[in-house]
Amino acid sequence: MVLQRWDPFRDLRQMEDTMNRLWRGIGGAQGYREGTEDWNILMDVIQKKDEIDVKASIPGVNPEDIDVTVEDGVLTIRAEKKIETETEDEKYLIRERATGSFYRALRLPDTIDAEKIESHYENGVLTVVMPKAEEKKKKQIQVKVSGGTKAIEGKKK
Repeated sequence: MVLQRWDPFRDLRQMEDTMNRLWRGIGGAQGYREGTEDWNILMDVIQKKDEIDVKASIPGVNPEDIDVTVEDGVLTIRAEKKIETETEDEKYLIRERATGSFYRALRLPDTIDAEKIESHYENGVLTVVMPKAEEKKKKQIQVKVSGGTKAIEGKKK
């Protein structure tokens, strides 16, 4: 089963974005987003036999501007995408890419070994690999039959 976060205002924001694009087309070519703003990242959480992987989309952010921490069973991802400034030689006609800071926290199950968590960033995707602790892994217990097998015979007619 895939968990998906419900956002009751998503449709309203999409409608607002559509209206803003319409007005931008009528009133000029300037973007409607001003300066910095908080933005959220999209992430996938994948459970495997021996680990849990988190893949977070963080395009356009320098790896040194990403902070990943684990404290009290909570994985926290923080980053900042700095605003690009205009120069005399260039002027933005449209500015839609989000800038600013973001923060995302995810409660971890107690089966995670926090000492062995690793992360890497490639092509705009941050991957956090969290191995499960050995003592917390699910153990398969074999069911043994004592006394061997016995055949049940029926009467012939």
